[in-house]
Amino acid sequence: MIVANLALGAREWLVPAVALALAAMAVLTWSYLRGQAANWLRTVCSLLKAAGIVLLAVCLVEPLWTGSRPKPGENLFLVLADNSRSLQLADRGSGQTRGAEMQARLAESSPWLTRLAQDFDVRRYAFDTTLRPVRDFTKELTLDGQSSALAGSLTSLAQRFRGQAIAGILVLTDGNETDLADHTADWKSLPPVYPVAIGAESGLADLSVARVSVSHTNFEAAPVTIVAEIAGQGMAGRKVVVRVLDATGKEVERRVLPGVKDGDTLAQRFLVKPERPGVSFFAVETFLEGEEQLLEESKIVGKGAAGSDEATLANNRRLATVDRGGGPYRVLYVSGRPNWEYKFLRRAVEEDDELTLVGLVRIAKKEPKFSFLGRQGERTNPLFRGFNNQTDENAEQYDQPVLLRFGLEEGELDELRGGFPKDAEDLFRYHAVILDDLEAAFFTQDQQSLLAEFVSQRGGALLMLGGNHSLAEGGFQRTPIGEMLPVYLDRSPPVPVVGAYRLKLTREGWLQPWVRVRANEPEEEERLTKMPGFKALNRIDAIKPGASVLAEVESADSTLRPALVVQPYGRGRTATLLVGDLWRWGLRRPDPKESDLEKSWRQTVRWLVSDVPKPVEVETRRAADGALPSVDIVVRARDKQFQPLDNAQVTLKVHTPDKRQIELVADATGAAAGEYRATFTPRDSGAYRASVVVTAPDGSDVGMREAGWAVEPQTEEFRTLAVNRPLLDRIAQESGGEVVSLAGLESFVSSLPNRKIPVTENWTWPLWHQWSVLTLAIGCLVGEWGLRRWRGLP
Repeated sequence: MIVANLALGAREWLVPAVALALAAMAVLTWSYLRGQAANWLRTVCSLLKAAGIVLLAVCLVEPLWTGSRPKPGENLFLVLADNSRSLQLADRGSGQTRGAEMQARLAESSPWLTRLAQDFDVRRYAFDTTLRPVRDFTKELTLDGQSSALAGSLTSLAQRFRGQAIAGILVLTDGNETDLADHTADWKSLPPVYPVAIGAESGLADLSVARVSVSHTNFEAAPVTIVAEIAGQGMAGRKVVVRVLDATGKEVERRVLPGVKDGDTLAQRFLVKPERPGVSFFAVETFLEGEEQLLEESKIVGKGAAGSDEATLANNRRLATVDRGGGPYRVLYVSGRPNWEYKFLRRAVEEDDELTLVGLVRIAKKEPKFSFLGRQGERTNPLFRGFNNQTDENAEQYDQPVLLRFGLEEGELDELRGGFPKDAEDLFRYHAVILDDLEAAFFTQDQQSLLAEFVSQRGGALLMLGGNHSLAEGGFQRTPIGEMLPVYLDRSPPVPVVGAYRLKLTREGWLQPWVRVRANEPEEEERLTKMPGFKALNRIDAIKPGASVLAEVESADSTLRPALVVQPYGRGRTATLLVGDLWRWGLRRPDPKESDLEKSWRQTVRWLVSDVPKPVEVETRRAADGALPSVDIVVRARDKQFQPLDNAQVTLKVHTPDKRQIELVADATGAAAGEYRATFTPRDSGAYRASVVVTAPDGSDVGMREAGWAVEPQTEEFRTLAVNRPLLDRIAQESGGEVVSLAGLESFVSSLPNRKIPVTENWTWPLWHQWSVLTLAIGCLVGEWGLRRWRGLP
């Protein structure tokens, strides 16, 4: 790096000075070549005299050193210190904690701070969850912050002093940020950042729950899968215990692992079944075998319990938020005739409190009116003679099918009185529709189009069961309903099949938990082997692009044909079960207490309704400003036609871990129609629940939903105990700074004036106007003269 430039103050004397110097050199050379003295004497004398002449010639052009330096007090230099709890750790072999070592270097009497203040306007800040100014690092660094908002603090400083001259930001931290996961950090937009790495990169023994993820399935025995990643350092050869606890502290499952290698993570899958729908919380804990009591007794966040072989126990526990939604989910079953399929389906759904099955079963088709079929002057169908409240206005006529309605609750007795719904408001009340042994002629063209909108726009689900009047046999080719199905209904002439069909799962079917009934593959294979043979199958020749075959049937001649086909359609999904006599499965019950058919039906219906949009949907995410505790609660509301609902009133009640209840009001975001948002900043760590109620502009209730999230700043803070050097290197490189060692602060501060600084001032130092230069020139000339006189030269 160039710190100064050489300039000539009297450039007009450059040519004369060079000419005089060359002439003097020529005369000097000529004179000494004629001399008779020894060679060494002539050489030394000529060099001394030449040096004196050159120095005098240089002084004639007035050489100057010129450069620039920071203008004192005009440039800001920001010193940022980490105040989080992770600095309470002490590295192996160190007699003090990381924080104490940092505080000693930040003392007011530190030479590097004094030197820094001579050239810059030094501003001091500390950060943990938030950023705040400090006067004295030694007194105001408490090292008890719950989190490290490193990215947010650097960005906040850059925005706070935008437009001002910032020479750099010196940040002392271990680099273990807690806000970068949801913070879009543009390091290149920051002033030069000079991170000072606090702590060692390895050496601490620790066991932690690195991450917890939750996935939901429709497998009845274990609908929730919790995957916990266990990380360890210095734990090789030590037995590790991992357990899952429910919200009451009851242990759900426990496993003992042989050990965790350094730098590796062990993923453990736990299958759990929450006791209640909606939001629930499970805790995943890990500890060394024999230290369970120490984990229970550990109450000091950021420090290990006395006697533990770990550096800290603060990261040995994480909460898993499970949101199974809430019902009731309403399913409309429409059948062309009474059958056994509805019997087993209704029996299965009755055991699920979240599912409501409404049946619409046709017991007689519409028929033309003949006078001899009824009494003289009677216009209603005689099948309904004797029923109460069957007036001529609301009783089924001769030219209407006779329908029976099942599963209606009190207050809903008028539902489906006119048959299958004819408008969106009535149909969109349901989450799924099941069609069984019903021909296309049962529906009007408008009803078929409405059902297509139910799936594609409302996001509902449609399942068509096989039967004598389903699919191609029901005339659904080239109809709106047929277009939604995952199979092509045009087919070649039927081929006679001898014997029964045996059900088999495809590779895709094995991957779908709701298609399986048993918990593992051997038991499922055994179940499929013992299943009865089926005799009714709606044969199809091809499936549509994007559809998946989850189950097949195998005939006696080993021919495989699709049995269960699914596909997404618009916002919803459609499925076809081509087996027409699935009820045969329910006739064989090895265990009278459990029916595989009923369990399969519940899982299937759960799959149908699992992703269907609801009038009120809630999503929680960390706030966009990157502050760790803040949570954005985003609510999406829809009206009865499932169109975005604007001008609604959205109220929230947040239930905190300390049993408090806080009421909030969500405002429209403006980003999308029917979207509302409220921001909540918790004070304590733990599990939070929010009850969301949406009211339409006319005062009617739209719906209510529950959401939940976990706040665990101490677990995130101790996610890793080693200094995060890769992150610090990246910040320094992209911002134009460099990583500084704690011991090299003095040399770093000394080098700052030679770096690129926003506001500088020019300086000049005249080389020719120095007494030392004149003294050296005279000394060379006098030395040459004295040496000549001493040796007797003329």
